[in-house]
Amino acid sequence: MTWIRTLDYAQSEGKLRALYDRVKGPDDNVDNILKAHSLRPHTLEGHMAIYKYVLHHFGNTLPKHLLETIGVYVSLLNGCGYCVDHHFTGLSRLLKDPARAQAIDQALRLDRPELAFEGRELAALRYARKLTREPDAVAQADLQSMRDAGLDDGEILEVNQVTAYFSYANRTVLGLGVDTAGDIIGLSPGDSGDPDNWSHG
Repeated sequence: MTWIRTLDYAQSEGKLRALYDRVKGPDDNVDNILKAHSLRPHTLEGHMAIYKYVLHHFGNTLPKHLLETIGVYVSLLNGCGYCVDHHFTGLSRLLKDPARAQAIDQALRLDRPELAFEGRELAALRYARKLTREPDAVAQADLQSMRDAGLDDGEILEVNQVTAYFSYANRTVLGLGVDTAGDIIGLSPGDSGDPDNWSHG
């Protein structure tokens, strides 16, 4: 599951049990990326707060499928199969269009998002790629390219935050050897209307 010791739901108590109760899915299942925080529950709390607010919050205006697509693309660029598996499954469920999901998967795996996207979605993905691969090369002109494609500054912030969050999540997974053994792939705290609902269902 990970290269460090973790605590399962049955082993948890106190603050960790309370957090597990907030994030668990069916049969008390807790995703391994979250269990990786079990020796420091405060970091689990921080991780979930930023994840929920960045990706699953009613204040976002970009479509959730685009935010998930950005997460999948960043995870592919970082070589994080764990996050790709989880979030592509979630993306496919949101799209409800297997052919579209397959086209997106192929385009992103080829690192050619233009094969499946255009306009503001393509501009967002190009920015996400640059911020992931060459963060020190990002310039004001890159944000203007997104504006020119139709994204407003609040939406640009959403793209930035999803890209940054997934780079954090990818490094948590890759740096601790987190795998999907025992996970229920593709669950998420999808109730965007309630920021305090972290339940994975």
